[in-house]
Amino acid sequence: MLRGKVIVRRYIESSCNTFLLEQPVQFRETDLSGVWVIEPKRNRDSRGFFTRTFCGQQFSAHGLHNRFVQHSTSYTRAKASLRGMHFQRTPHSEIKVVRCVRGTVFDVIVDLRVNSSTFCSWREFELSAENGRQLYIPEGFAHGFQTLTDAVEVGYLISEFYTPSAAAGVRFDDPAFKISWPLPVTVISDKDETWPDFRV
Repeated sequence: MLRGKVIVRRYIESSCNTFLLEQPVQFRETDLSGVWVIEPKRNRDSRGFFTRTFCGQQFSAHGLHNRFVQHSTSYTRAKASLRGMHFQRTPHSEIKVVRCVRGTVFDVIVDLRVNSSTFCSWREFELSAENGRQLYIPEGFAHGFQTLTDAVEVGYLISEFYTPSAAAGVRFDDPAFKISWPLPVTVISDKDETWPDFRV
């Protein structure tokens, strides 16, 4: 039985290495240190396409975290709805890999790392089922998004277990950040709408 497991593991590793060499995924670091845009290559034929959305070896090769203990999905019914801006406090800070698997979102992150040269800066990224783009978000960032279409599904790889006592957020319209959302916000949870003003 052990021999069988070794063979399977070697096959997986070989497959991943082959994909790394022959089907490159584009990893692009942004101007916010530690934040990466990941664009998997889609191999298309008459049936549609096949793409690998995650390979631990490829993440490691770029110095990125590659162990994610929770995989989650959110579904948002209506266009112009907003979720965010969420994070977990230390020692339960999270690394997230986010992608949109249905519809399109205006995805936003805010740098809350006090010692960062881009502290309080925000960036937006369009993630959609069509472009397949993923966003790697390191610890120390708040994350959220606004839906640009109806019926949106977003998938998350998360490095830490959800810890209610560590769950926190900043408000989408906090004057400390001045985030420019593309649409008037039509649906938002009471909790997300009433996060207190950000204080260092």
